[in-house]
Amino acid sequence: MKSFTQQTVLITGASRGIGAAIARRFSAVGMNVVIHYLQSHEAANETARSCMSHGSRVLTVTADLRSREQIIRMQEKLAHHDMIPDILVNNAGVSHYGMLSDITEEQWDDIMSINLKGTFLSTQQFMQPMITNKYGRIINVSSIWGISGASCEVAYSTAKGGINAFTKALAKELAPSGVTVNAVAPGAVDTLMMAGFDEQEKQAIENDIPAGRFAQPDEIASLVYFLALPESGYITGQIISPNGGWLT
Repeated sequence: MKSFTQQTVLITGASRGIGAAIARRFSAVGMNVVIHYLQSHEAANETARSCMSHGSRVLTVTADLRSREQIIRMQEKLAHHDMIPDILVNNAGVSHYGMLSDITEEQWDDIMSINLKGTFLSTQQFMQPMITNKYGRIINVSSIWGISGASCEVAYSTAKGGINAFTKALAKELAPSGVTVNAVAPGAVDTLMMAGFDEQEKQAIENDIPAGRFAQPDEIASLVYFLALPESGYITGQIISPNGGWLT
């Protein structure tokens, strides 16, 4: 087995926010880092430059994770660069705020496709080399709302709840192959996903959180990094929620 710092990590949706913080955390120890993005080319390049400043080998790739064909092309590119991932972080996703009665069928399908189908397709495509190698880490970025549900976020909560169930079931399936599967389900994190709330709404949310503040992306990245470590190999099928005591 390769040493930890010689391994490759693929982070989907890594151009900014939590994904970018995860990429930087792995690059800090010199690992090979693959930064996936859909449209945010410049942001992905900025994250890549930050990772390369640590001496990491970095590759940026674009793909629509709703398309198996595009994921296959992404995998072929990674194979060409000898950067097939030992660690897969399924971070790409979108949120949606609004009453269920106002969501169109097209919006519902899109939320499910990006958050849930994309995780399924990426995992299915990249888990086979891990099974062959009898080693791997799959870490899914979920949400506190996938555990407890949230009013006006029914579609998003449903998609993240599906990721949690996917995580638990797949962990049992892959455990005999030495591959762990876990999910990180953050509470409120200070990223662009909070841009839909005004300052008064943000303050109200902070007041509900026992820690009295939002999480920083780097704090979520540290948990993802911990779950990827070789010594975390007995942790699998877990939904871990860093939420400042918001949900206990």
